[in-house]
Amino acid sequence: MKIKAYLKPSCGWSNGVRAVMHKHNLPFEDIDIINDRANYAEMVQKSGQPLSPCVEIDGVMLADISGEEVENYLLSNALVKPTDASAGVPTNAGCSDEEHAKMATKTIRFF
Repeated sequence: MKIKAYLKPSCGWSNGVRAVMHKHNLPFEDIDIINDRANYAEMVQKSGQPLSPCVEIDGVMLADISGEEVENYLLSNALVKPTDASAGVPTNAGCSDEEHAKMATKTIRFF
């Protein structure tokens, strides 16, 4: 399975997607959409919209999705098996005020 995850470096939603990938031991490409203009443009072109996270699994684009929704997609399509392993972080939570403040001072905005 080939997985490309278009994520912010520090974000509740993005961290939830990463946690699901680690929970199921899935190798994935973690693509930084904040600090690389080309990555952001690729995500928008492929997903047809500007919101993140977006996860592409074997050519299927899941746009503006939470870790919980990614896990549901993987399970419902029998791409992974259910596990009692913990994700370690919330898989369906937005960025905290602290994360937003950190991104505002360290990131480049393209939109």
